[in-house]
Amino acid sequence: MNFKSYLLLATITLSTFLLSYSQGGRQGQGGWNREAMNIGRLYGKVVDDAGKGIGYASVQLIGMKFDPKTKSRTEAVLAGQITKENGDFDLTKLPVMGEFTLKISVLGYATTEQKVDFGLKRPQGGGKPGAAAGGQRPTGRPGSGGWGGMSGGNFDKDLGNIKLASKTTTLDEVVIESEATLVKLELDKKIFKVDQNSVAVGGTAEDALRNVPSLSVDIDGNLTLRNAAPQLFVDGRPTTLTLDQIASDEIESVEVITNPSAKYDASGGQAGIVNIVLKKERKIGYNGSIRAGIDTRGGFNGGGNINAREGKVNVFLSANLNQRVSKGEGETDRFNLIGAPLTNVLQDTENEFTGTFTSFRGGIDIFLDNRNTLTFSGSFTRGSFDSFNNIDITNDTLSGETVVASGLNQRLSNSERMFRNMGGSVLFKHLFPKKGREWTADVNINEVRTEGIGGFTNIFPGFTSVEEQENDGGSRFFTVQTDYVEPIGKTGKMEVGVRAALRDYDSQNASYLFDRDSGERFRVPNFADEYQFQDAVYAGYATFSQQFTSGWSYQLGLRAESSQYTGELPETGDVFENDFPFSFFPSLFLTKEINKQDNIQLSYSRRINRPSFFRLLPFTDFSDSLNLRRGNPDLLPEFTNSLELTYQNIITKGHDFLLSVYYKQANNLITNYQFLETIGDREVIMTSYANSNNSEAYGTEFTMRNTFSPQVELTTNVNLYQSRVDASNVEDGLINEQFTWFFKENLVIKLPAQFRLQITGEYQSPAAFIPSSGGRRFQWRGVSNTAQGFRKEYWFVDAALRKDLFKRKASLTVSIRDIFRSRRTGTYTESEFFIQDSWRIRNPQVVRVNFSYRFGKPDISLFKRKNNNFNTNGSDMMN
Repeated sequence: MNFKSYLLLATITLSTFLLSYSQGGRQGQGGWNREAMNIGRLYGKVVDDAGKGIGYASVQLIGMKFDPKTKSRTEAVLAGQITKENGDFDLTKLPVMGEFTLKISVLGYATTEQKVDFGLKRPQGGGKPGAAAGGQRPTGRPGSGGWGGMSGGNFDKDLGNIKLASKTTTLDEVVIESEATLVKLELDKKIFKVDQNSVAVGGTAEDALRNVPSLSVDIDGNLTLRNAAPQLFVDGRPTTLTLDQIASDEIESVEVITNPSAKYDASGGQAGIVNIVLKKERKIGYNGSIRAGIDTRGGFNGGGNINAREGKVNVFLSANLNQRVSKGEGETDRFNLIGAPLTNVLQDTENEFTGTFTSFRGGIDIFLDNRNTLTFSGSFTRGSFDSFNNIDITNDTLSGETVVASGLNQRLSNSERMFRNMGGSVLFKHLFPKKGREWTADVNINEVRTEGIGGFTNIFPGFTSVEEQENDGGSRFFTVQTDYVEPIGKTGKMEVGVRAALRDYDSQNASYLFDRDSGERFRVPNFADEYQFQDAVYAGYATFSQQFTSGWSYQLGLRAESSQYTGELPETGDVFENDFPFSFFPSLFLTKEINKQDNIQLSYSRRINRPSFFRLLPFTDFSDSLNLRRGNPDLLPEFTNSLELTYQNIITKGHDFLLSVYYKQANNLITNYQFLETIGDREVIMTSYANSNNSEAYGTEFTMRNTFSPQVELTTNVNLYQSRVDASNVEDGLINEQFTWFFKENLVIKLPAQFRLQITGEYQSPAAFIPSSGGRRFQWRGVSNTAQGFRKEYWFVDAALRKDLFKRKASLTVSIRDIFRSRRTGTYTESEFFIQDSWRIRNPQVVRVNFSYRFGKPDISLFKRKNNNFNTNGSDMMN
């Protein structure tokens, strides 16, 4: 030990002795004072993975400090500093006795903590300052044991370069672990992580939602939740997009809310709300991904997204291109019970569909300050669809059960359709100084336009007729909403808000026939479809919630909505109007936290289901000659009361289940029904919609997630459902009761060498509702209950295998849809006019291959960099 060291040691020893003596005299205990020895210094530099200094990082030294009020030692921040632009920090006047924690944190990087000390230990025996073991002052000279080796102290310590890992790098392991956690179960909703769903990669929202517990998507893209049509949201707001117009790679998660409170839009009727949450990042720096894929039908997809943030600005942009080639077939066998003689009609259908759509979405978040955020976003989607149908119709004339005559005719159709969908929104959010108090306001505008033309050739024995349809239409959807949250006391909260939703639809379609002699086209007025439709919904709500220390909590809510509807047929001048005054929609939620593993909730809500545009449209759809359809402009909304009891149990880590028992009762249920009508010189059977007396349904749903190991997770969803539709007001004695059940399995297996296998399967039993069969053009009709038939059972299995590449920056996915060609949906209908049996299948055993690459770099000086000639080798991180 050199002279300077001896001199420093002597000075510290003398200072310590004098301070200890003086403090001991004041305290009356003869103790020592650790706080007085503030002569330490720690310094170093905070750097990133590439060795570049990180400025404006928070550096804190945490240790134990004596609190004179409590007469005890408590953990406290002893010193702190913000690093310079080059990453340097220098903490001085630090206590030198004991062990400390150095904590460094900054946005975009993982927080790091490390233990540091100056080589000095606390006096033996612990206790509070001023007392050694047994309440005695430590004795002996420094270095003899009483001072814990003080002679080894270094009070000016260089900690060197302290490297911070980017959050994305640290999250790699979290992502790996959470890949097998696709479902999060909560009392009021289920959250399904679509961005980890391999089966849906490269597809549309139809593929993504098909694997979500409680949801079903039929081959026409109609969405159902517990056998009813839910309200579809995108990012918490209603949308004009259909499921086939949303790329699955744009979806982050899907939220399923089976019994929404008064805070939510009351639409949705017997079902709840399905909210599609699109991907959006707010990480410091930049990150994104690119992707491309093909399938065995000749379809392809590609796209990418990027997000960049620095300081008060966050920008996000994404683009997608998706082409699908679809092939299908079907059969309808109808035995007519009217006419003389009786007839039997067999219709065989083959169809091919090609659709291409491109979409762009972008926006900017402006963080005005710590409490105010302004967000602008917009989207544009454009698509075109071409379809070809070949229908062979065999008409058999019957005498008893014997066929006495048979005729064959053919119907060929080609159609082209184009659509454009544009949307924009502005969102403002303000946080008040009071914790939990906030105000938000947003404006959303969406517009969709469609154009199309279809040609129909009917080949009969001896002659041919040619028809043509032109259609043009669209809709505009405007919403404005504001919400306010106010904490009340320590455990209470009040939420209030108002909302206005304005919709405007128009349709200008025309039908033409070609003269067989001259070949000239002439318009058929009776087949015209010109229609205008406007509606407005105004709403306000208030909810109050309270939590108690006993584990009980409740939420009371009341929503008021009024609606106005006006429809007009320009050619005839007919006007249809409905003006509904304010209707009230109460909700009640009672929740009991039994313990950390068990929770139970009882909920009630009242909801409304307003008839959709196509159900109101008084236009006859002739696309299927055996199933003519027409809307009813006099339909009324249906009102539903829902009661649900939910129990959640977290068995162990990775094993939990959700059990729900529910009851729903509806008035004015919108129902399918058939009737006889004369068109021209022949009688036809028409399908339309009517308000039946009422309906009720009750059932139980069981969802369980089991993580058997870090490599295997299984999610099971089972739903048992009994329904009863009373349509005796439509037809005497017309009551339909049906028991329905379905189950869904989703198995995820992590294999060696970064492989991941996912297998999903679903079974649907017969159900008392019939999805619309008018094709994708009439997808907005939704799902209708029926008192005259049921949907047949079906099942299917999908699978996908994913391989992670380049240290998880990229992945290659191979998926197959409907492995066993078993997704054959059908309906059975029986009325006084006919008995009909039909089935259809579309796109079985399609194999899709997709490749995706993720990139990113957290960098707080992204837009302020003056010198771009620095080394960024190895700095790309996965998203």
